Amino acid sequence: MRILLACAAYPPWGKGGGPAASESIARALSVRGHAVHVITVADNDTQDNRDGIDVRTLRTLNVYWDYWKRNPVYQKLVWHALENGNPRALLRMRRAIASISPDIVVTISSENINVSTWLAAKTLGIPTAHAVQSHFLLCWRGTMFRDGANCARQCVSCRCASLGKRLSSRLVDGVVAESGHMLDRHVEAGYFAGAKRKVIPAAIDWPVRSTPRPHEKKVRVGYIGTVTPNKGVETLALSAARLGEQASFEYVIAGDGPPLYAQKLSALFPKGRARFCGWIDPADFYPAIDVLVVPSLWSEPFGRVCIEAYAHGVAVVAARSGALPEIVEGGKSGLTFEAGDDAGLADCLQLLEQDRSLLTRLQLGALDRVKDYSPQRLGLGFEQFLSELCSDRAVSPTQPR
Repeated sequence: MRILLACAAYPPWGKGGGPAASESIARALSVRGHAVHVITVADNDTQDNRDGIDVRTLRTLNVYWDYWKRNPVYQKLVWHALENGNPRALLRMRRAIASISPDIVVTISSENINVSTWLAAKTLGIPTAHAVQSHFLLCWRGTMFRDGANCARQCVSCRCASLGKRLSSRLVDGVVAESGHMLDRHVEAGYFAGAKRKVIPAAIDWPVRSTPRPHEKKVRVGYIGTVTPNKGVETLALSAARLGEQASFEYVIAGDGPPLYAQKLSALFPKGRARFCGWIDPADFYPAIDVLVVPSLWSEPFGRVCIEAYAHGVAVVAARSGALPEIVEGGKSGLTFEAGDDAGLADCLQLLEQDRSLLTRLQLGALDRVKDYSPQRLGLGFEQFLSELCSDRAVSPTQPR
C-alpha cells in the first residue's frame, strides 16, 4: 500500500510521546514493505527522506502550530475555532494528498493538521483512518481533567468547542486507539459514528535488556514526565514522606514543570533522598532505576513510559487511571494502586523494598510483557486494519494508484 500518515507531531517537532509514537507507526509500516509518506506541521516547508520514509513538513496551517509555548489569548481562541474546520488546511492538505496519491490517509491525532484533512481525502475518494492518541477531540484543554479531577463526560464548553471535530469524525472510515479506554470514551461521546474500530497498542523499538539490572542496597524509584499536578507527582512525594528517611529508597525525578510547584514537591521528599534532574534522555534514565512510578491523577490515554520501562527490565507501579491498568498487570509486570492514594503507593513501594525476590519477578515480568508492544505487532495490526478499509472501498491494497 501507499500510505500517507498525517501527523499532529513528528520528530524532531513536538513534545511528549506523540512524536515518538507517530514515528513508530511509520517505521513499522515501512518495514513491512509499504510506501510510507509523512506530513506534519512546523515553522517552515521542508521535505526529506529518513530511512526510506518521505517526510514533508508544512508551514503552520493555523495561526500557530506550537501550542506548548505561551501564545496570546486571542490567538488561542482563533486556533481552537479553526481546529474545528480550517479552509486553509483543507486546501493545502488536499493538494498534498493529491500529489502523493495514497491508497489510504491515516491521521495520527488531529492538532494542526486539522480535521479538514478527512474532508480533503473524502473529496479525492481516498479512505481515511484516524489514530487516537489524546483527548484533544473531546476536550479543548486536551486533558479531560479540571479542578483537580477527571471529567466523567464532556462539559458544555468542550461540547461547544469541539462540535466541528465531532461532526467531521463522521467522514472517517476507521478509527484506531492505543487503548480500549480511549476508544470507548470517543465512541460514547458520539465520535466516529459508523467507522470500523480497533485497539492497536503502541510499540517500543528500543533494544530490550536480556536480564534485569542487579539490585543495590537502596531501591531506586523513578518518575519521568511533566512535573505538574495532573501527573500525580505529589502523590509520590507524599508516599516518600510516609516512608521516611529510614526506608531504603532513592528518588529520581526527570522532567520539568512550574518552578514553584517543583520547589513544593522537593520539600515533601525526605531530605537528601530525591534528585530532580530536569529533562534527560530516557535512555540514560531507565537504566539508573529499579522501579518506575506512574502516579497519574488524570485519565492517561496510554502510558508509553510503562513500556519504555519494561524494555529496560524496570518494574512499574502505576495508578489505576485511564489506560494504565491495561498495560500494567498487577503482580506480573508491576503493582497498581488507586490514583491519589499516597498510602497505597507507599505500601507498594514498601513491599518491593522488603521482598526483593518479588521485585526480581516483576522485573522479569516486565521483560516478558514488553514483547506485547513490539514494532512487528504494531505494523501487522495497522497493515491488517488498513487493508480492510481499502477493501471496503473496493480498492486493492497492493494496486498502485
